[in-house]
Amino acid sequence: MSISNDAVKQMIQDKLPDAQVSVSGDGYKYETDVISEAFTGLNTLKRHQLVYAAVNEAITSGQLHALTIRAFTPAETNT
Repeated sequence: MSISNDAVKQMIQDKLPDAQVSVSGDGYKYETDVISEAFTGLNTLKRHQLVYAAVNEAITSGQLHALTIRAFTPAETNT
């Protein structure tokens, strides 16, 4: 049982409404780029915790097995 890329994206956007989110995956491993003002002032661990909190239900249900996260603020993408 796996989850679609669009479903993962929606879960993240539900928790981080201002975020720009892209997700790619093959039904087992997923990668996401998340750009959000919510990450301002947070270290990498805290940023990842925010994203994992958004997809926790899919992780605990076994639908989402592996997620690689790249999390940036908008300012960090303009450099």
